[in-house]
Amino acid sequence: MKCRSVACLWSRAPPSHRVTATAALTNPPTLYTGGSDGSIIWWSISSSESNSEVKPIAMLCGHSAPIADLAVCDPTTVSENGVTAADSVKEDPFVNCSALISACTDGVLCVWSRSSGHCRRRRKLPPWVGSPSILCTLPSEPRYVCVGCSYIESHSLDTVDGAESLSDTDAQNRRPSRCTVVVVDTYTLTIVHTVFHGNLSIGHLKFMGVVQLEEQESLLMADSSGRLQLVPVSDNVDKGEDVSESSKSSMRNWLNEGEIAISVITRGNLVALFLKNRGVFWLLNRGEAIGEISFVDDSPCSDFNFKEAMWLYSSTSASEGDENDIVSETFALLDDSGSAVLFDMSYIDGEFTYKKNGEVVTASDQHSEKSSFCFVQLRQSLLRVESSCCGTEQPFQWWPHITVWSLSLRNGDEKEFRLQCKMLGEGSYFDDWISSSGVDLKGSTENDLGSSVSDSGQCVSSSMVISENMYVPYAVVHGFFSGEIEIAKFDFLQGLDSPASSPRSDTDPLVSKQHLLGHTGPVLCLAAHRMLGAANGRSPSHVLISGSMDCTIRIWDLESGNVVMIMHHHVAPVRQIILAPARTEHPWSDCFLSVGDDSCVALSSLETLRVERMFPGHPNYPEKVVWDGTRGYIACLFRSLSRKSDPIDVLYIWDVKTGARERVLRGAASHSMFDHFCAGISEKSYSGSVLNGNTSVSSLLFPADEEKKPFYLKNYERIASLPTSKPSASQEKTREESSSASSLSQTIRYPPIKCACPFPGISTLIFDLSSLAVYCQAHENSDMRKMLGESSGKPTAQQKTSNNQSPVQETVDNPAEISPMDKAIGEYLIRFSLSFLHMWGIDTELDQTLTTHLKLKRPESFIVASGLQGDKGSLTLAFPGLNATLELWKSSSEFSALRSVMMVSLAQCMISLSHSTATASSTLAAFYTRNLAEKYPDVKPPLLQLLVTFWQERSEQVRMAARSIFHHTASFAIPLPLCSDFASEHAKLVRSLSEICLHEPEALSSEEERPTNGLDSEHIHEAPRLSQAEESELLSWLESFEMQDWISCVGGTSQDAMAAHIIVAAALSIWYPSLVKPGLAMLVVHKLLNLVMAMSEKYSSTAAELLSEGMETTWKLLIGPDIPRIVSDIFFQIECVSSSARAHQAVLSSSIKETLVEVLLPSLAMADVTGFLSMIESQIWSTASDSPVHVVSLRTLIRIIRASPRNLVLHLEKVVNFVLQTMDPSNTVMRKTCLQTSMAALREVVRVFPMVILNDSSTRLAIGDAITEINGASIRIYDMQSMTKIRVLDASGPPGLPNLLRGASESAVTTAISALSFSPDGEGLVAFSENGLMIRWWSLGSVWWEKLSRSLTPVQCTKLIFMHPWDGFSSNSSRTSVISSITSHDEETPLQETSKNISHAERLKQLVQHLDLSYRLVWANERKVVLTRHSVELGTCLL
Repeated sequence: MKCRSVACLWSRAPPSHRVTATAALTNPPTLYTGGSDGSIIWWSISSSESNSEVKPIAMLCGHSAPIADLAVCDPTTVSENGVTAADSVKEDPFVNCSALISACTDGVLCVWSRSSGHCRRRRKLPPWVGSPSILCTLPSEPRYVCVGCSYIESHSLDTVDGAESLSDTDAQNRRPSRCTVVVVDTYTLTIVHTVFHGNLSIGHLKFMGVVQLEEQESLLMADSSGRLQLVPVSDNVDKGEDVSESSKSSMRNWLNEGEIAISVITRGNLVALFLKNRGVFWLLNRGEAIGEISFVDDSPCSDFNFKEAMWLYSSTSASEGDENDIVSETFALLDDSGSAVLFDMSYIDGEFTYKKNGEVVTASDQHSEKSSFCFVQLRQSLLRVESSCCGTEQPFQWWPHITVWSLSLRNGDEKEFRLQCKMLGEGSYFDDWISSSGVDLKGSTENDLGSSVSDSGQCVSSSMVISENMYVPYAVVHGFFSGEIEIAKFDFLQGLDSPASSPRSDTDPLVSKQHLLGHTGPVLCLAAHRMLGAANGRSPSHVLISGSMDCTIRIWDLESGNVVMIMHHHVAPVRQIILAPARTEHPWSDCFLSVGDDSCVALSSLETLRVERMFPGHPNYPEKVVWDGTRGYIACLFRSLSRKSDPIDVLYIWDVKTGARERVLRGAASHSMFDHFCAGISEKSYSGSVLNGNTSVSSLLFPADEEKKPFYLKNYERIASLPTSKPSASQEKTREESSSASSLSQTIRYPPIKCACPFPGISTLIFDLSSLAVYCQAHENSDMRKMLGESSGKPTAQQKTSNNQSPVQETVDNPAEISPMDKAIGEYLIRFSLSFLHMWGIDTELDQTLTTHLKLKRPESFIVASGLQGDKGSLTLAFPGLNATLELWKSSSEFSALRSVMMVSLAQCMISLSHSTATASSTLAAFYTRNLAEKYPDVKPPLLQLLVTFWQERSEQVRMAARSIFHHTASFAIPLPLCSDFASEHAKLVRSLSEICLHEPEALSSEEERPTNGLDSEHIHEAPRLSQAEESELLSWLESFEMQDWISCVGGTSQDAMAAHIIVAAALSIWYPSLVKPGLAMLVVHKLLNLVMAMSEKYSSTAAELLSEGMETTWKLLIGPDIPRIVSDIFFQIECVSSSARAHQAVLSSSIKETLVEVLLPSLAMADVTGFLSMIESQIWSTASDSPVHVVSLRTLIRIIRASPRNLVLHLEKVVNFVLQTMDPSNTVMRKTCLQTSMAALREVVRVFPMVILNDSSTRLAIGDAITEINGASIRIYDMQSMTKIRVLDASGPPGLPNLLRGASESAVTTAISALSFSPDGEGLVAFSENGLMIRWWSLGSVWWEKLSRSLTPVQCTKLIFMHPWDGFSSNSSRTSVISSITSHDEETPLQETSKNISHAERLKQLVQHLDLSYRLVWANERKVVLTRHSVELGTCLL
């Protein structure tokens, strides 16, 4: 999963925003305004009875063309039977919508989430649909939106007044107009149904609305002449139908010749057509007009020139045209000056009435002459959005201004209710630009930013960020409307050769500014290029290219700031500069393309400083130009206006070398070929984008497809998958040269800091956590190798096999050596990232610590804000100031999680790279883990589902950060369906105690967990069961397949969302069982197992870890009988994964296999030792001899022995028999595969269990019964050459032993053999029994060993010695002393009586628990044995 944080660098003047569309969400009150440049502003509205505050929160960047329309929707809601809850009341049917859908004129659709603020989906409609113009959400299904598209050029959005002339309108209405209406699923942004496609029977589509006719939703389309066409939305209707003949004829009678419909609005089956001097109301179900309003001299609107009409939702609304024919609605008429008149109309018992009910009036001198207005209703308020041109000197700059008008009811003199329109509040980001970006949060201090904003009144016309070598930004460049160019350089790479502790002296500024003068018109485009080699000494190495409205192109030397060349080959403004893409051959790599309004594309060389190729002949300006440097072609896409009623897209393909036009494609084929060009360029790009990076072309113009890997990653993976044969001399030399450049270049899969400029004056720095953590990971691996004394050479094959790590993973995860330069760059990258991502000004003490000890630089020369990345390069950028950034923290749990993980992970990385910064870095991590929430309790806690997506990251710092934040957040961020009643009360308590809001949950939850985790099975089964409704709700949440808002933030899928839900539920069941519903563990355990078996590289390892961690406390009681089957499934998966690893998935397979073998299998085996041993024994005969399952079984046994040896005490013989079977000399294949691991397992058994012993020559093995019946103990001896049992020694003597132990039964279970040891010459065996303190000695000559008859008749011991109790010896139910029993007579009661009522199972459990594995028999000489316990001598025995 990707974790990327965005820092936005705003210009000193606010960006232009001319509103073309508006929409509002009710809960919470939110306004969205779409602009002519493609930007969308997110406004937050806080209302009260007397005042309203309108604040801009963020700019939504997902479109590069004018916004055609905005609408609200609900992507994750599907109603039952087509009826939503809003239909039952007469309110806004979209009151519960949670998202915004936007459409621009170039066919791009975006869905924006209100809760998180980011773009859920971004998709471009196919070219056959046309250009979107109208969006209509279906009231019955808010998930689906009708998109009305036309083929008319949308030039009206670029005009000042936005109106068409009457002559153009009449001309359009006289000829057929092509139109397409499609239904789009806002969850996936795919077309699910085509409602209409073809020529309309009316004129150009101008109005469209959803009407309810005969219990079926239909689309009513209208043109400027008021002609209507009705099209059913249902997918079982193939073709749209016109309105009935009677309706059509009566409609034509209402409109006189030449009359123009100003507005057409619909609600239910009620349609209102407003002309210049009258309005007509029409009921579709009756097919007749019900009334008319006249706007002549004696009417309330005689002097009101309205341009638009809209319905208003109010409490006085009645059902539209029901059986009683009762209609009561409120509507408003809006004019060009920002005024509105409100009317009430009613139709009751065949009588139509209307009256004026209020007005919104503004003085004419309160707004600019060049202003446009639009209105939108939000609850009981009417929002007026004004777009004003800032002045004649800068006609391209428009500023929005919002005013809120109350629509509350008041009682009139005639005892009638009328709407009282009064202004409650207003807001504009232009007014608050300086204060929001320059005032500290507490208002006590103000930095120099405010003065810099006020001093510079210039507006930015183009901007870009120059990056250096994929590492760090070099400079931010702004081009102004005045023709000036400003370069703000980051002094970041200075001091890379200095020690790590002092990367830069405190006197060095973070940036240095440079101004370039020369252009006489606005600077429209910029590009920067570093030349690899110059043909002559005159060419600079680093140049800046600028194109202007003055028709010139200037080439600047970035180092000196001087003009190198002024080019005049364009006769119109220059709009675009395109640089050569990656892998372009010389000399074309040092060339650039320029695109001007003269429809000409020129190729110029930076070496010769002249135009090398001209590509003229485009009928229109090429809006999109791409350059495929590998194949040597240029693709220019433009709109042909030869047929104005039906424009068509045309693609010209040019050969760069010859300058000839190779191909011309039109229509849908042009888009297909253009997309093919873009895909080819993206694969060869370092950033995965069509743009080369250092250009001012909007990053939104070409969406980046990050799913495709760049070419250098593909080649690297292809080379890594080749057989590991010995390289040739040339290959070795090439490898050394490539590694010397940078040892980390192969591990970086995404630029650490990616730069983008969505709009002029807005620069973004996108920080990728995975790439930034690579430096820390490589540094840790290098330090670990040095600590272990590893050589710089490559590991041997045995080492790779023993570590279970493939050569590819060894190369990726552990680079050969990290250079000091790589370490310095990594440290500076993290410092730079923290400088721009930290929230300065909240905690002054923390800021001082960061600047002093962590060497961070506060970017005071920039206006920095936070942001969030969405789907396919879309961005959500907060406005300047802490208030807007805090609003993101308070409204978006996704943003809170991503930013917290980023900051805490980078702080952990700084500790790894520079231990001297540990204190400051820990303070920074604590701030984003808990202190920020303590300071602002209304900050939303990080989303748990999003946090668990980082639990399987390669970087340990990221995993630690995500888990730490999860534990600090879990107690008051549990998803609502999982919450128990105690969790809700606990969350309230935590929120009320802000000073301990993140310390108390851990203590409280741990207190509640301890008794729960220690409950026996009976108590757990007595827990209250879930009701059927609660169980259904939990299963619905766990099995939710629809993509949530948060999953698009990390680039996941719906399967990832479901997996994250399972992980969260399982983690809460283990760690916080008292805060979740009691039956959650039972519902989630099998889903967790399925997730493990899915072998997903994202979640399987995490699921396996959770299963392992909660096996004893949570899962064992639920899946106990199924453990053998689960082990068998894991063995099967290991077999499959190992097979795929040999083919093509070495890295992935090794990671998953390692988790299964080292984490999950040992926990399952310890939960059911008997079942596990039976399973691995069956695998001997059911799988191939060279199967990795046998090695895995042996390694699992080793881990069980090390972790919990007592679980194997009762099964030692089974364990040893299995190990010996894997070394069977008759099966040479298995012996060769498992010999090394088998010997390691056998030695581990001998090391841990003193009752298992190998002789010095490793030719014989002895196993004694640790726990058995008193008269049933024995010792088995195996021959290590034949791997067979050769002798059994009887350890049950002497006769009458139960009587010597005073009351013990012959069938009583007790400890038998506590330690074994072969004699130094290998001819004898000595055994010690703790119960009775006896030492047995078998003296067996070499002849006896050599002439074995392989008789398994038990052999009695040669000598039996009773030892005296040592100091501190105390008898218990599992051990006693024979000598003490004989000498004490009747003074002591038999110890066995204290446990005679204990069951056999409980007796075994007690014996295993108290078994002492620390006894050892050490030979002092040939006849003397020393008994030790914990290396302390207990006694000696002469044999």
